[in-house]
Amino acid sequence: MNQLNNAFTIFLSLLVEAMPFLLLGVLLSSLLLFFVDERKLLAAMPHNPLLASIFGSCIGFLFPVCECGNVPVARRLLLQGAPASMAVGFLLAAPTINPVVIWSTWVAFRDQPEIVWLRVLFSFTIAVVIGWVFSSQKDLRPLLQPRMTRLLKRSPLSSPKASVIDSTDKDSASILLQSGSFLLGQPGAPLRLDTETLPTAVSGIQSTKNTSNKLRLFLDNTVQEFLELGGVLVLGSAIAAVVQVGVPRNIIISLGQGPVTSILAMMLLAAVVSICSTVDSFFALAFASTFTSGSLLAFLIFGPMIDIKAIGLMLSVFKGRAIIYLFALAAQLTFLLTLFINLKIS
Repeated sequence: MNQLNNAFTIFLSLLVEAMPFLLLGVLLSSLLLFFVDERKLLAAMPHNPLLASIFGSCIGFLFPVCECGNVPVARRLLLQGAPASMAVGFLLAAPTINPVVIWSTWVAFRDQPEIVWLRVLFSFTIAVVIGWVFSSQKDLRPLLQPRMTRLLKRSPLSSPKASVIDSTDKDSASILLQSGSFLLGQPGAPLRLDTETLPTAVSGIQSTKNTSNKLRLFLDNTVQEFLELGGVLVLGSAIAAVVQVGVPRNIIISLGQGPVTSILAMMLLAAVVSICSTVDSFFALAFASTFTSGSLLAFLIFGPMIDIKAIGLMLSVFKGRAIIYLFALAAQLTFLLTLFINLKIS
């Protein structure tokens, strides 16, 4: 019973900590749809896949969201035609490459400023490399969830036409339940985001002078997307709470003695505890006296990219195979970079 109470407490703490940032991410994703002309954003994006990945990683600095809030924004970018390298670069970089996280890391490690700039540098490098790797997948649809595949349209840089879905699709009966997949126009006549008329409709919304109508559409989309991703977040938080109670933390800590095992232990700890990137530096500070600098960096870099809670949210966009790719690449690059720091210091 005591373990159950502990698990419930951890579950609530994760949920309370993460939900505001998820809401912030959903709000930003709706802002991208209704108040930002994605055509101008995509037009400003470099055509080269590597530069597009750098571009996506850099715009994460403009959106101070953690690993909960970045998923709905990345999903919106994909739906608006952003290339894989840009969306994946943003997805991985945004939780760390933003002013809120940089500031909180500096507050925690002001006596070790190298931790701050190495966290930013390594996170940016990993995000750019993985985004570039994903650009080799010309058609991203095989890696996306079926719903995302139906909603995804081609980038306007490569094809001006959106993909067309048959109006007799069996999912049309439950169209109002498809979060983030429609615009509410006339009563009883929602507009699918995967129809040819979307560019005109969105342009009309963005240019309308009717502030109340624009605000209503913004709130409707925000509520629908928050309900869907909120449910996934609840499931991910529950799994993280069960794992934390079921696996004693001292077992993980006991492995962190050498330059290699300490990194692996902190990466595992980061994936399990699922702490928001805006506060994870204070958690890592508790291990500063017993763990190597490389292992602390591993915790601060790997956790915001891949943890149990974030995986649950990513499953609303990507298939399991794509998440395995993300996990493997992020883990390998984090391990190699932080191992270099450990060996250099020793």
